[in-house]
Amino acid sequence: MSPRQLVMSALAVASVAIAQAPTPPDAPDASKVPDPEKVRISADSVTKMRSALKDVLTKLEEARNSKDVVKLNCVNEKLTQIKGLLRISETSDVQLQEAVAKRETATAEHEFTKVSIARGKVDQLRAEAEECIGQLAFRTDENQVVEVETPEYLPPGDLTVIPPSFPIIDSRPPPASPTM
Repeated sequence: MSPRQLVMSALAVASVAIAQAPTPPDAPDASKVPDPEKVRISADSVTKMRSALKDVLTKLEEARNSKDVVKLNCVNEKLTQIKGLLRISETSDVQLQEAVAKRETATAEHEFTKVSIARGKVDQLRAEAEECIGQLAFRTDENQVVEVETPEYLPPGDLTVIPPSFPIIDSRPPPASPTM
């Protein structure tokens, strides 16, 4: 598959995902946000999505340097999805500005909702990319101390070592026949 076909398929998947995705719970209701505020929030969201793209590109470089194919494929998948969502959001941002200028409320609300949903998805994909590298899944504190308490009802000693039930022979017995 050529890079162009890959990007086009990612855009198709991303646009379907945006169309089917419910509005995130923290996203503002488009009908209650004034038009100038929609334009500002949308531009801010696109800026933050570009920042997320840069972060994931850094994660991709880390995965490449570690020469771990699994991590590289995982991060690359998230990166491709973020690129598609960002491209859709940039187009929606421009269409939102046009709709506000033309005073087309329904179109402005629709484009604003698309950007809001894409922003939520990009934030989620950024977190998943960090998990691909393992920074969130395995982050530990250097000063962490683990104390293990052995229950009193367990017998003392190492229970994994099984004592032999026969005597251990230190030397080999003499041969049974003189010819050996």
